[in-house]
Amino acid sequence: MSSVIASTRLSVLDRSRTREGYDGPAALRDTVSLARELETLGYHRFWVSEHHSVPGVAGSAPTVLAAAVAAATSTIRVGTGGVMLPNHQPLVVAEQFGVLESLFPGRIDMGLGRSVGFTDGIRRALGRDKTDADDFAGRLAELLGWFTGEQSSHPQVHARPAEGLRVPPFVLATGEGAGIAAEAGLPMVIGDLRSRDRMLAGVERYRRDFRPSVWSERPHVTISGTVAVAPTEAEARRLLMPEAWSMAYSRTHGVFPPLLPPERIEALTMTAKEREFYESGLRGHIAGTQDQVLDALESVVKDSAADEVLITTSTYDRVSLLDSYRRLARTAGLDRPARDGER
Repeated sequence: MSSVIASTRLSVLDRSRTREGYDGPAALRDTVSLARELETLGYHRFWVSEHHSVPGVAGSAPTVLAAAVAAATSTIRVGTGGVMLPNHQPLVVAEQFGVLESLFPGRIDMGLGRSVGFTDGIRRALGRDKTDADDFAGRLAELLGWFTGEQSSHPQVHARPAEGLRVPPFVLATGEGAGIAAEAGLPMVIGDLRSRDRMLAGVERYRRDFRPSVWSERPHVTISGTVAVAPTEAEARRLLMPEAWSMAYSRTHGVFPPLLPPERIEALTMTAKEREFYESGLRGHIAGTQDQVLDALESVVKDSAADEVLITTSTYDRVSLLDSYRRLARTAGLDRPARDGER
């Protein structure tokens, strides 16, 4: 096995994708079940996401879902990928993570993003506006100040039980995110693996501008994207099909739908534009046999010098998805002993 991969942590973000024939509650239960399985396989973290009013995603309350995942597991780190900070008051976010850390000490991660609701209607329902994302750096500073007790915006107010706790924060880097993470001295999560040059430019900027902080003494880079492992290339490609079609449909119809099984997608008559987006959605991911995936992972980890890879694969067949994660665990040797001092 490659020494590069052997020294790189592998983690998972599950988006609680809904599937044709299965409702949202089933998707959430699938997420908790997957976390249990991945813990036994040796994955380092398990994160959940935040989406609002999206037909294809059930995960709308990431801190609530993270609590369910943490309660169902015992060793894997649990967190969010991420809580979209512009959607929430920093005090409330601090309180929620303070509760999580108090209940599951030493296992909670606080992944934070700067996206706001996808549509005007969602933003109005959230009481937010597009411009709320512009002050992400300020909201982030306030949030961290609730933990350290150093925020000055609201004198005599304290975030309990968060104040004094250390919940590792991570910035999901899109757009200006790399610069914000560097200036704040926080670990960064950046994707996706398909946009290799853009990703590497973000990593370079982050490392160049990183300022050590009480949260992190050195840059910490997690790269994220889809990874699919199967006995053959063709089977790995089938794992990619449901998400590729869902993305293509959203690009052409404005709605992000539940995942369809590959055989349903193969029977569809696509328009030229749908076919274009669909084929594009199948390209650029790390997918194939165990040897092929190992080579591809080794290449991107070498290029980025990443500390960790966060896998974000979604597909219709949850049995095949778990099999992919099992094969990847064997390929990467996740049964190796943990190293001292790791985040």
